Amino acid sequence: MVRHKHAYVLMAPFMLIFGLFTVLPVVLSLLISFTYFNMLEFPRWVGWSNYSRLFLKDDIFLIAVKNTLLFAAVTGPLSYLACFVFAWVINELSPRIRALMTLVFYAPSISGSVFFIWLIIFSGDSYGYANGFLMKLGFILEPIQWLQDQRYVLWIVIFVQLWLSLGTGFLAFIAGLQSIDRTLFEAGAVDGVKNRWQELWYITLPSMRPQLMFGAVIQITTSFAVAEVSTAIAGFPSVNYAAHTIVTHLLDYGTIRFEMGYASAIATVLFIMMVGTNLLIQKLLRKVGE
Repeated sequence: MVRHKHAYVLMAPFMLIFGLFTVLPVVLSLLISFTYFNMLEFPRWVGWSNYSRLFLKDDIFLIAVKNTLLFAAVTGPLSYLACFVFAWVINELSPRIRALMTLVFYAPSISGSVFFIWLIIFSGDSYGYANGFLMKLGFILEPIQWLQDQRYVLWIVIFVQLWLSLGTGFLAFIAGLQSIDRTLFEAGAVDGVKNRWQELWYITLPSMRPQLMFGAVIQITTSFAVAEVSTAIAGFPSVNYAAHTIVTHLLDYGTIRFEMGYASAIATVLFIMMVGTNLLIQKLLRKVGE
């Protein structure tokens, strides 16, 4: 330990900040989840009652879990795959075109007016682009209330989330592809690698495992923590809670009702789901290139 004291000194500021603003809040949230806490009175210990209420009495939470799992199952793998495929294709372009295309694909994730655009597209009157296009082609006779119909609203939110998914993970994949040592491909050709698919599996993917892991963590967090898209597109709450997610349920009890113990229980369940999925993805990524 004395031998590496300089490393510990350099790591100390980060570990202090990480402990204060990440580890400590998680631990406190876990403890508060076993209490009744309304922000006015001192927390009162209630044991497992928040969790029993969550799974046995809160029907809206079960809807939120179903919607969140559907979000994660659809947007997680699809956006992760799309990020890598687009990064792989763009990486083959010339530097100037690659820089331009990277900006084009990344721009939606940082645009402030993106939700306004989709609200216009799926407006419930005949001036909405989706309704106007379908009515012009004769597929529908009257406007569809896209964002007020529970048959459509969840899938619209999923679609918008997929469109926004080319963000940090996409940039990480671009960086990973750029950092691969080109001599590995020459060595692979000598060792019997015959086509691009073999290059991808035996050279490209194993060489960018850190970026693949980082992208997986980002996509897991994004797919499970859907809230902003849902509230902006479908409203809060959405019609019949059709686009309600675990995070919007957490916001409901944490920022509106101020039932912080119950909100902490919701956050703990979400945290366990994220960690479990992350461990599963790590196990799968270790097999890449084998």
